[in-house]
Amino acid sequence: MAKMDTKTNKSEKPVEERLRALYNLQKVMSEVDKIRTLRGELPLEVQDLEDEVEGLETRINNLNSEIKNLTNNIQDKKNGIKESDLLIKKYESQQSSVRNNREFESLNKEIEYQNLEKELCKKRIKEFENEMKTKQEAVASSDELLKERQSDLESKKKELENIVADTQDDEEKLKQKGKEIEKDIDQRLLTAFKRIRKNARNGLAVVTVERNACGGCFNKIPPQRQLDIQSRKKVIVCEYCGRILVDSEL
Repeated sequence: MAKMDTKTNKSEKPVEERLRALYNLQKVMSEVDKIRTLRGELPLEVQDLEDEVEGLETRINNLNSEIKNLTNNIQDKKNGIKESDLLIKKYESQQSSVRNNREFESLNKEIEYQNLEKELCKKRIKEFENEMKTKQEAVASSDELLKERQSDLESKKKELENIVADTQDDEEKLKQKGKEIEKDIDQRLLTAFKRIRKNARNGLAVVTVERNACGGCFNKIPPQRQLDIQSRKKVIVCEYCGRILVDSEL
C-alpha cells in the first residue's frame, strides 16, 4: 500500500486532523490558482513585450552609434580630399620652378598619387553613404516598430494592473489563510505537499476518492485501500500519480 511515513511524537496532531488541514490548504491554494488563471498569459506577454522593447531600444542605439561613426568617416574622407587638393596645388606650383625633368616627373607622380587618393576617398564616401542610408532606414523601421510595441506594452500593463487590482486583495487574504493552515501541518508533510503540488497537473496535491477512483489521475482504487483512506489513520498516496488521497466525507 502506498503511504507516507506517519510515525509521530506525542506533540503531533492525529492523522485525521492533518489530513483535514491538508485538504483545506489544497482548497485555499486552488482558489489562488483560479485567481492567477484569470490573469492568464498576461504576465508573460508583458515580460515578452518588455524584452522586445528593450531589444529594439538597444538595436536603435547601436545603429545610431554606427551612423555617427559613418558620418565621422565621411568627414575624414572629405578632409582627405581637401588635403590632396592642397598638395596638388603645391606640387603644380613647384613644377614651374624645377631644375630638371627628373624633379618634374617626381612632382608629377606625387600629383597622380594625390589624384588617386582623391578618387579612393570619393569611392569610400559613396560606400559609407550607402551603408549609412541602409542603417537610417533600419532605424526608421525599428523606431516605428518600437512605438507599436511600446503602445502594446502600455495597453497590456494597464490590463494586467486592472486584473491585479481586482484580485490582489482576495489573493493576499487567501495566501494569509493558507499560511495559517500550514501551522497545523508538520514540516515534513508540508514539504511533501508542496513538492507534489508543484509537479501535479492543475496544482492538485490532495484529491478525494470519487467513484472508486483517484480524483487526480482517475485510476481505480482497490476496495481495501478505500477503507484505509476512510479510516483516516494513515497518509495514503495514489500509487499511480503520487497525490495524497482523502475520502470525500472529510
